[in-house]
Amino acid sequence: NRSMSPYIPESEISRFNRFQETGTEFPVSDDFLRVMQTGARVHTLSEGAWDGTVNPLVDLWGFGRGGRRDKVPATETIAALLDEVGFGAIEIRAHGALVKRRAGVSLDLSSIAKGYGVDQVAEVVRRSGFTDFLVEIGGETYAAGKRKDAQPWRVGISRPKPEARVDDLHAAHPLRDQALATSGDYRNFFIRDGVRYAHIIDPRTGYPVANHVVSASVLASDCTLADGLATALLVMGAEKGLALIERLADVEALIVVERPDGSLADHTSSGFRPEPPARAQPIPRR
Repeated sequence: NRSMSPYIPESEISRFNRFQETGTEFPVSDDFLRVMQTGARVHTLSEGAWDGTVNPLVDLWGFGRGGRRDKVPATETIAALLDEVGFGAIEIRAHGALVKRRAGVSLDLSSIAKGYGVDQVAEVVRRSGFTDFLVEIGGETYAAGKRKDAQPWRVGISRPKPEARVDDLHAAHPLRDQALATSGDYRNFFIRDGVRYAHIIDPRTGYPVANHVVSASVLASDCTLADGLATALLVMGAEKGLALIERLADVEALIVVERPDGSLADHTSSGFRPEPPARAQPIPRR
């Protein structure tokens, strides 16, 4: 939190967001640097579908720290804020510094930093000598080894419906020395004139995504990458998202799409093999 929480005024990320100098190095910690480097990778892989600078648009639509608005912003306002968004406006220097190319650009890494937190806790547990454990922060999970009964860890994925209980599972997946991260747009939304607007904003258009993807779960060797990719898949959609996943080694995904009649359709990569949810550990996905 002291590094990447935008809610703490003196965190690294808050100080970076207030920093208005272009072309000048802003020193960052190793943790911040590693998250930014993974973010840059996801940004490139997803062709901009994941973007850690999208928060001004999230705030504009009423899904950010400024509180709910439940109304559609003016087209001109969206277009003006798009000029403030762009991960490419930040240069990442490997020795531990960021450089703004545009003074007003700001960061919110919440769509990837939670996964990094999971990875760091897992590393602390591993260094303490434990080989069989499960780490979960806010629905993002890393599992190592096996359970006490020698069976694989099984983690559930929540049913992506607004009325679903937190323990109402859609699917499950066994985990061993893997991370599972899930993102969804089915709880945080508003409806205006019969149109549903959810909190996942496409940073390339400035508008909430409208591709009917309600949940995306990613399996990967580390939770930082899985977390960022899960958000990217929500923006990319099922077809393009799975095409990306199939190109990546040791990464699998489940993308859930809501049909016009309200039913759910699963789209899985070749190596994602969900199990009946009754066999899952009772850890709900967000």
